[in-house]
Amino acid sequence: MDDKILTPLDRMLAERACERIIVDFVHRLDLGEPGSVAELFTHDGIWHWPHGDRRIAGREALHTYFASRPADRLSRRLMTNILVTVESATEARALSYLTTYRVDGYSGGMVEPRIPTNVGHYEDTFRRVDGTWLLATRTVFLPFGAAGGTERLPAAHAPRA
Repeated sequence: MDDKILTPLDRMLAERACERIIVDFVHRLDLGEPGSVAELFTHDGIWHWPHGDRRIAGREALHTYFASRPADRLSRRLMTNILVTVESATEARALSYLTTYRVDGYSGGMVEPRIPTNVGHYEDTFRRVDGTWLLATRTVFLPFGAAGGTERLPAAHAPRA
């Protein structure tokens, strides 16, 4: 990137804005309204998982997809090694590592520790639209994943206090 186009301060602010989106994404999935992650994408944004060739395009479809997560799902995602590269005043990309802990059938309290459900990384592209940085694409790569999907806790699950 040409420093004449973007000052070091502007580059740092762009990096931080993109990093904030990466962290906000997992907070919304784990602790907020999962469907609201769609607001972090451009109107034509894309979420892609090459394994199984899942591709969700457009903010409305993204909202529907993420809002469809089970209401009894307990998840916590850890994001690390976030590296944002600003390409221009309106484009950036990032790579970040993720570890996901997840169970379905959660009814409250503390659950016995589990091994991670997934470990992988995201490759993101960002676009600045009307002064706001947004995800343009998010591709997830999961070289480590639980066979058979998300574990469901037994119906008689009594959370530990």
